[in-house]
Amino acid sequence: MRCPTLVPFAVACLMSCAQTVRHRDAAKPTASEAVPEPAIPAVLSAFDRYEVVAMPAGHGMKDIDDFILALVRDPRFPDKVNDIAVECGNSLYQPVLDRYIAGMDVPFTEVRKVWRNTTQSRMCSQSAFYEQFFPLVRAINQRLPHNKRLRVLAGDPPIDWDQVKTADEARRYFKRDETIASVMEKEVLAKHRKALMLFGTFHLMHGQGFNAVSTYEKTYPHVTFVISDLGDYDTSRFASWPNPSLVPTKGTWLGALSPSDIWDAGVRIIDCKVQNGFPPELQRPLEDVVDALLYLGPRDVRLLEPTPADIALDTEYMTELHRRESLTAFPGTPPRSLDEMRDEILQQAQHPILEGPPPPPDVKAIEETCRAQQQESAPR
Repeated sequence: MRCPTLVPFAVACLMSCAQTVRHRDAAKPTASEAVPEPAIPAVLSAFDRYEVVAMPAGHGMKDIDDFILALVRDPRFPDKVNDIAVECGNSLYQPVLDRYIAGMDVPFTEVRKVWRNTTQSRMCSQSAFYEQFFPLVRAINQRLPHNKRLRVLAGDPPIDWDQVKTADEARRYFKRDETIASVMEKEVLAKHRKALMLFGTFHLMHGQGFNAVSTYEKTYPHVTFVISDLGDYDTSRFASWPNPSLVPTKGTWLGALSPSDIWDAGVRIIDCKVQNGFPPELQRPLEDVVDALLYLGPRDVRLLEPTPADIALDTEYMTELHRRESLTAFPGTPPRSLDEMRDEILQQAQHPILEGPPPPPDVKAIEETCRAQQQESAPR
């Protein structure tokens, strides 16, 4: 399920994928005023003007995954980029990742800890995309001279799940945007390198204060070109556009939309009270928070990223994922059982189309469950 992260674990935010897309009136300017460009050349040319190009990855969207793989395979890519920073990468394993990406003899069972052992048990630990992505970059490097080789940077906090036994211990590692910003500053910007950032959109938006890009932009302003997908916006009016294509937001009618026209605001749970809507910093034109939008074809035929079948069959690993989910579950959202986890993988295999957001959540039920959990955990 695609559910971008909006606020940190520490404030117990639950992002739901409720449908909130609103349509503008018929007087809106025509789509011709937002001129699309072929996406891969447009992304590559952005590196001529910016140190960092940031775009979404993972989150169960196979079409975006496939676009990224095509982008990285483009023969022009190593001439433009030095580093690829990823959300699904535990920075604890950066030395292992460096050796693997450089082509050294590292067992795959060791390097996969990079994405399987992050703070994100669903999005990263069960990802088919990263099982392809890391070997692809390794293979590309083996064809390049040393001075052109790519480095992959792990952006997730250095959590050691072998040592984490309680929810309080897990929470220490959920200041994720701080880690991402630190990695970008130390490994990319301070070294004057060029990087492709692959993270959820809400980590990347300009002017948010709390997120990764906004954090390092206080020291390194105007160096990042932020790309977003079109979320759940009705793409039927873009049928004549090239697929894939990139369209700038600045000065276009798309840029004049609000973020709530593109993304679900979700719900936040604070003191067992559900709060709806975007925070004030996101109640602004789209062009203020992202620089371009990526069009990948009709909304109703997007593909879901499947979970590798071997994960569902690996009882030991599934049990460990269940343990992690139990430690990190948000108030009001009890963790899935092992059977539910396996059933979700099966359902994804049987229904590969990426569906739109589900109906709005049952606010009353969420609040009641949250209060019940608080009562159970209260000292007696």
